[in-house]
Amino acid sequence: MTQSTELLDFEKMLADVLTAGDDHRIGEVVELDRSLWTTLAELGLTRLTGDEATGGSGAGWTEAALLLSAAGRAAAAVPVAEHDLLAGWLLEQAGLPVGDEVRTAAVLDADGQARYVPWARYADAVVVLWQGADGWSVADVPRDRIELTEAVNLAAEPRDHVRIDLSGLSGTSVSDTVAEQFRYRGALARVLMSAGAMDRILELVVEHTTARVQFGRALGKFQAVQALVSDLAAEAALARAAADAAVDSAVELGFGDAATQFDIAAAVSCAGHAAGKIARNAHQALGAIGFTMEHELHRHANRILSWRSEFGSLASWDAELLDTAVASGDVWALLTGGSA
Repeated sequence: MTQSTELLDFEKMLADVLTAGDDHRIGEVVELDRSLWTTLAELGLTRLTGDEATGGSGAGWTEAALLLSAAGRAAAAVPVAEHDLLAGWLLEQAGLPVGDEVRTAAVLDADGQARYVPWARYADAVVVLWQGADGWSVADVPRDRIELTEAVNLAAEPRDHVRIDLSGLSGTSVSDTVAEQFRYRGALARVLMSAGAMDRILELVVEHTTARVQFGRALGKFQAVQALVSDLAAEAALARAAADAAVDSAVELGFGDAATQFDIAAAVSCAGHAAGKIARNAHQALGAIGFTMEHELHRHANRILSWRSEFGSLASWDAELLDTAVASGDVWALLTGGSA
């Protein structure tokens, strides 16, 4: 993903607004950072990709990728992906109004239930997508009409279970492809946030192994530590490259294209497998301090381990890659986008 001068300026602005590190401790439930949300809203970032005709900023996935990466790097406690790229997008697909309320999104099953919905307890409304006898429908459901059971993920981020009475719910019909694209959009958002978090983990590890001295030498001078850090850096770089490639495909071809879907599946797989190695190596490199409540590492490591299971399990994405490769009959062409 190449960056113009304007994009570089935008990225620098995001770095100033979204700074890494907070005082969240292990075991405490992450709360919505309303101050940060207000700042993002004033800057037009909470609806970055929304249609300008409905109050959005009219940007695309290239800009959204920078925002999501910055949010992941900062462990920002705000639903930027859910509100804009999922809920707002669903409402626009259905031709429904998009207001200023905080929103998240969920796909309901036949009983009107959805599990582990991000930020549901803090949302003013949940935009839901469900399949009925006449196809897929979208509705914007106020919080007071939702039965909610609070839950969290490994990183203590809100991931609540919701239930809505479908018998009294009126929805707007949308295309059958919307549900499929919802999954790919959500998965790509998590990959980009993970890439940002991995960048921050690498930075923390480099800082520690450079400054920490043992037996008269910086930790980074020991070959075993160098191997840990280089392996971590390679995994983070692979995840970033795969994420950037998926964004390029989404921008050029759209989420309904088979090539984009393959690239997103590859990015999810790369980031998901990298998460385990990065979390392991980072904790080994930092030693005991990395396991403490006070240290920043857990806020990022727990997130990348949690995010890899959202919008489909890692195994399901690996299986999708395998099925696509087998069906293609030409894996090289599939990987390169050309012919053998």
